[in-house]
Amino acid sequence: MQAPWQALLDWWFGDGATAGEVAAHKHRLWFGYRAEQDAKATARFGALVAEALDGGLEDWTATPQGWLALVLLLDQLPRMIHRGTPAAFAGDARAQRIVRDGLMQGGDVLLAPIERVFIYLVLEHAENLAMQDQAVAQFSALHELADAAEKPLFADFLDFALRHRAVIARFGRFPHRNAILGRASTAAELEFLAEPGSRF
Repeated sequence: MQAPWQALLDWWFGDGATAGEVAAHKHRLWFGYRAEQDAKATARFGALVAEALDGGLEDWTATPQGWLALVLLLDQLPRMIHRGTPAAFAGDARAQRIVRDGLMQGGDVLLAPIERVFIYLVLEHAENLAMQDQAVAQFSALHELADAAEKPLFADFLDFALRHRAVIARFGRFPHRNAILGRASTAAELEFLAEPGSRF
């Protein structure tokens, strides 16, 4: 019998044999906006996302793959299903707790490196400098572990972690979220938002 999270993991990661193949096939799903992708996420996994955001599926954390899938339901899929609304970030606090607990138990080392990226992205999404420091450390370690052919891929992930950390170190939050969350932007933040590459 298929695990209840397997369809999500199959959709998110596909069947590439290497991290490079997986990323090449899935990069647009992970990091590009397409309305049809958001609609598919809602149709296929919206009920699971709602259950996760409501505090359910805690038993999934008992296995590495279930833990990863629950993190996706809390961190990645709300950003698609609820794009541009406060609900996009509604799972962040629980995702951070689940990731912290799993990392303390060494659960990340039981995942493939490309899967571990989406555990560490939870830290990268946090408006918390200590978590940002941890994200940079984890992505640095992944880059060190990568073989020569995949160093550039993991260097890109590390670069994004460093860029996210720099924003939190400067502002203590992500200014591009302010409008969505109803937060007033400071003059410095507005100036920053006018710069190219200021929005993730």
